[in-house]
Amino acid sequence: AGGGSIINFTSTSYLINHPDMPAYTAAKAGILGLTKGLAGKLGADRIRVNAIAPGWVITERQKELWVTEHGLAAHVAKQCIKDVMQPEDIVGTVLFLASDASRMLTAQMLIVDGGFL
Repeated sequence: AGGGSIINFTSTSYLINHPDMPAYTAAKAGILGLTKGLAGKLGADRIRVNAIAPGWVITERQKELWVTEHGLAAHVAKQCIKDVMQPEDIVGTVLFLASDASRMLTAQMLIVDGGFL
């Protein structure tokens, strides 16, 4: 018995250039280190530890604070899949990582960003 799944959230922001947000990007990069460290420590107890790194998910808060028509269009233009990401686009990845279908997946970061290049 035992086991389980810890799912951390980070961001793709530390993988791309955000010169005005060094503390934020450093913190998000640190989550991957935490994920790998915990996976190594908890694996013997069959506890998987992974991270999800979403791209720019357009929430109501994002719309209120940061989204502009031009900025969103420019971002989507850099994605392989040319759709605006919604919170619902992350759900399947969470369910997969929480399920036994991912029983041998640990210490990983899954990027869900529409193929941002």
